[in-house]
Amino acid sequence: VQLQASGGGSVEAGGSLSLSCAASGFTFDDYAIGWFRQAPGKEREFVATISWSGRSTHYADSVKGRFTISRDNAKNTVFLQMNSLEPEDSAVYYCAFRDHYSGSDSFLLYDYWGQGTLVTVSS
Repeated sequence: VQLQASGGGSVEAGGSLSLSCAASGFTFDDYAIGWFRQAPGKEREFVATISWSGRSTHYADSVKGRFTISRDNAKNTVFLQMNSLEPEDSAVYYCAFRDHYSGSDSFLLYDYWGQGTLVTVSS
């Protein structure tokens, strides 16, 4: 399984960014994608996850109402729309693959990881 995350960048507080995670190299017909982030000196933190159908999602409390996770299965791509960004959202964002959805926010349960994309929010 290969995951390619993209879309990071620098924005001012209150701005928006959209991240993408393109998945390839697998034959599973049911899988979940999670987004995690890690700021310098901090532990990896759960952001959001989505089931294969897209009907089930789960968000960290810190991003609820501001971030939206979605997917396009025809393109095996998952998106993370981030609005009302805050300096505290600055981190490297990673997407991760799991062969089924459970709404889990534990990075230990995800099997494959993308390379990360940097998001910087200035005040």
